[in-house]
Amino acid sequence: MHTIKLNIQDSIFDKVINFLQNLPKNEVEIIENGISKDDWSHLQDSIDEGISSGISAKSHNKIIDEIKAKYV
Repeated sequence: MHTIKLNIQDSIFDKVINFLQNLPKNEVEIIENGISKDDWSHLQDSIDEGISSGISAKSHNKIIDEIKAKYV
């Protein structure tokens, strides 16, 4: 099985979802927002982007630790 990520404009989002929903259910799984509750990689990527922007002086690990302490 393959996994893909798509960036879809709002104007055609409904058409794409409709197409995917019409494919065989046992062959295609639609994963809402592409984010698993246990997958922190999307959050880590966003933090890395913010750190490289120079907006925050905190380290990546410090930010992750603060988020985990608050939400996990």
